[in-house]
Amino acid sequence: MESWSWNPGAKDRILLAGDESSLDVIRTILATLPANARGQVFVEVATAADVETLDAPGRFSICWLLRERGQRVQRSVDAWLSEMLPVSGYQGGGPEDNEVYAWIAGSGAPRVLTSN
Repeated sequence: MESWSWNPGAKDRILLAGDESSLDVIRTILATLPANARGQVFVEVATAADVETLDAPGRFSICWLLRERGQRVQRSVDAWLSEMLPVSGYQGGGPEDNEVYAWIAGSGAPRVLTSN
């Protein structure tokens, strides 16, 4: 079994993404986050019947993607990251506004993603 450290820091946006096989890990991570954590969760499942309730901090958005409708986690993650981590024309207040701490199922340990 793989082991890794989870340490997103207070300023980071958090991205969690996977399919139904990663729900236990996503649930565990969400349960350990402080109430003021903010971020996005994408879960890809086969059908609407597979959607369930996930408890998350109030500043999290949970998006269920249905394969029966052609929705895919990778496309959703790519689109979300392109919005959160723009590579040009960024007018924000600094690099701290431009970081995402991400765990994407199958991609190894959690990591910080930036547009820098």
